[in-house]
Amino acid sequence: MWIWQQPDWPGQRHAGLKVFRYDEVVLAPMLRQLHFLQGVLLGKMGIQQNQQAVLDNMLANILTSSAIEGERLNHSEVRSSLARKLGIAETQTVATTAQSDGLAAMVTDAVGNWQQPLTLERLLQWHAWLFPSDSSLIQREQIVQRVQGGQLRGDAPMQVVSGRIERPKVHFEAPPRQALESELHCFVDWFNASKEDANLDPLLRAGIAHFWFITIHPLEDGNGRLARLLTDLALAQAEHQSIRFYAMSVAILERRSSYYDVLEQSQKGDTDITAWLVWFLDTLAASLRQVLDDIEQTLQKTRFWQQVDQTRLSQEQVKVLNRLLDGDFSEGISNSQYGKVAKVSPATASRHLAQLVELGCLVRTEAAGRSTRYKIA
Repeated sequence: MWIWQQPDWPGQRHAGLKVFRYDEVVLAPMLRQLHFLQGVLLGKMGIQQNQQAVLDNMLANILTSSAIEGERLNHSEVRSSLARKLGIAETQTVATTAQSDGLAAMVTDAVGNWQQPLTLERLLQWHAWLFPSDSSLIQREQIVQRVQGGQLRGDAPMQVVSGRIERPKVHFEAPPRQALESELHCFVDWFNASKEDANLDPLLRAGIAHFWFITIHPLEDGNGRLARLLTDLALAQAEHQSIRFYAMSVAILERRSSYYDVLEQSQKGDTDITAWLVWFLDTLAASLRQVLDDIEQTLQKTRFWQQVDQTRLSQEQVKVLNRLLDGDFSEGISNSQYGKVAKVSPATASRHLAQLVELGCLVRTEAAGRSTRYKIA
């Protein structure tokens, strides 16, 4: 039995806000840690508007959410569409497409208009933006397919299948088409009502929404991307601020194999989705920790340059120090590597490195000879 065939599946039999079972004892410490990380992130970013950070993270979410499904987007086109949508002036702009403009409209609507209720019409508008009519031929990992945007899937069974034609393995099967509208209405009603449920942690709500929408699989294509967009909407409704500064799809892409595995396993069980929620919360925590690490690296770089008199350094020395501060040479930089980065002779590289040690910018490692490396002091 698939999960949607279980007698306590919410779907058409939905009654109340408690729609799935999960082990609160297992999830409670993860939730406490996540709320702490969200607070730390807001504290480091500040409440002020940081439109460039918003653009960068929306762009990362769009690109990686599509990459999870095997679709590669044009970075420059999507960035230009987003910048225009957010009203940010870019020094270099490129021509946009209906697809890049649609993706920008879709993401800014979900995160920017988080106060608006979810409706079936809104979901289908997102889908129409995802698959605009003049770019409906989608290239994905050597497969070209035509998708009709803004419409629910047809009458054919929705299955994810692998293996030989005569002996196929069905990884997942969605609820039948005749039940789709009622299933979707139940989901949308729950999504809107649960936003005000004081007994449901908003981060759990985001994970449940992701899983439930994937299970219904209401569209011919794009279900995963809209599920991740719904996750962003739920997170925006939960905390209004920090969602603008991290991109959860980046962490999902890094764990793509386990993402599909846990979704498949959870589809074949009962309505206890603890395993999925553990994976979801752990991946969300990874997203937050990554952006906090990036912020800390930026702060360390700022503190370093506040203590250094750059007027005593050459352009080549500043360039190499910035590369080291960015973590490009985790084991330290050698004389030959310095020469290649700075485009100077070995003798000049040695002189530059000695000066940086004397100024207190770098320290030598204990290794000698060709193994000598220099690290940030």
